[in-house]
Amino acid sequence: MVVESDGLLDESCLVAAPLPQEAVHVRLDKPRMDDLADLVFLANNKTVAANLAAMPHPYTIENARTLVKQADRVRDKSAMFAIRLKSTGRLIGVAKYAPVDAEGPVHIGYWLGEPFWGQGLATEAVHALVDHAFTYHDINELQGSCRVTNPASRRVLVKSGFQFRDQAMIRSIGAGGSVPIERYTLERTVWKSLKGWGQGR
Repeated sequence: MVVESDGLLDESCLVAAPLPQEAVHVRLDKPRMDDLADLVFLANNKTVAANLAAMPHPYTIENARTLVKQADRVRDKSAMFAIRLKSTGRLIGVAKYAPVDAEGPVHIGYWLGEPFWGQGLATEAVHALVDHAFTYHDINELQGSCRVTNPASRRVLVKSGFQFRDQAMIRSIGAGGSVPIERYTLERTVWKSLKGWGQGR
């Protein structure tokens, strides 16, 4: 549900860091070929695509295969995860982080399938994603963004410690053009002070 950079879909990866990344109700681990049906079912949603920068709509089985293959690519300061319900092991979304460009800031992105909205699962996933990024990489700041019309993603970012920076425009494939977004940042020092996430909820 967060606007993501085009580079995240093209080049993000699962880095060689301990997995799975656990939260209370969700687990982040590697996307697999047996996730293809769930990926297509959940990602082939106009509302989901319109809130992201680089997700195509319609979302096909070939798009899903490409995503799973990209998860095996190793790149510094990057990771891609399947978001799974711990109770069932089923994929319910995707979370990732990667530099926007070679020397650029590290940007987080995520989405959940619509049946799983409004249950606090996105916040859990972003907490786990942020913990992974700061624990296993020399990253001083993470950036995240959301469409101005997406208050749910705004709440997830704020509950995860991100602070508002500014507004901008970004091209969204799913929305069919440029859309206004809010951009947020989270510094490592702030993350450390909120490490238990109790103050960030």
